[in-house]
Amino acid sequence: MAGAHSAATLLGPGDDAAVVAAPDGKTVISIDTQVEDQDFRLRWSNGYRTTGFDVGWKAAAQNLSDINAMGATATSMVVSLTLPPDTPVSWVEGVADGLTAGIKELGADSCSVAGGDLGRGREISVTVAVVGTLHGGEAVLRSGARPGDILALAGTAGYAAAGLALLESPVNVELLTPEQRVFLDLQCRPRPPLAAGPAAREAGATAMLDVSDGLLRDGRRMAVASNVGIDLDPGHLARLAAVLRPAAELLGMDAAGWVLGGGEDHGLLATFPPGFQLPAGFTAIGSVQALGIDEGPGVMIAGRSADTGGWDHFAH
Repeated sequence: MAGAHSAATLLGPGDDAAVVAAPDGKTVISIDTQVEDQDFRLRWSNGYRTTGFDVGWKAAAQNLSDINAMGATATSMVVSLTLPPDTPVSWVEGVADGLTAGIKELGADSCSVAGGDLGRGREISVTVAVVGTLHGGEAVLRSGARPGDILALAGTAGYAAAGLALLESPVNVELLTPEQRVFLDLQCRPRPPLAAGPAAREAGATAMLDVSDGLLRDGRRMAVASNVGIDLDPGHLARLAAVLRPAAELLGMDAAGWVLGGGEDHGLLATFPPGFQLPAGFTAIGSVQALGIDEGPGVMIAGRSADTGGWDHFAH
């Protein structure tokens, strides 16, 4: 898991703690946990077996995405593994390989694993903390959206939700077509657009957040933080849903629901000033609206209030 260190990791694994540089005097930090049978299953209904590589990759991706959503660049991560004593060594080695591959293949070239911890428990739990730098700039917050701003998305929406539906379906994983399998793969190994966060910050994004719990739920978080209305364009939503048709038709499910309520794609939802040239990778999907009298912040579709769906860790 150690591998080569990034320039920001002054001292990596081997001592009681790592030493990480913070050249601009600011440190962006985030932490996330995956727990067996809460965030992943070792064997799914469709026969797919989750590998250690999958879990390592996803642990890297979801944490790198949080740093990305602040407009920052990840510089190092530390990892804590809690494992049952009968966990195969090869599975654990897969976690390490997945972390390293995720960092490299997602383009987080300035990041490396600086250290970690290993413990014993009843189920597998993987916790990753990531630190990053703003290169002397300011973080982009979810509270900066202004009326008239363009609402834009970088990355995918609904792919991971379609993949989760395939994993939980009775359709054997071996029978999936390549067009269907891509959704399952992106649920297990998300691909957040890591170049988009810093590019959006440098281009003047007014607000930004990681879409981990769905467009509606995360859009509402931005709306509440900024005290505005977020209005999604139904035409753009329909285009996003059309891409999911191979999985929706197979399962007889609603692709639009995946787009609006599905999480774990780890795309970026950002706002930019009106008339602004969007950075590469971003597509306009709506706008920011001022609140009317007696109106509260929230998400709309074509001006009509939308039900706030999405992933909730504590819902039944």
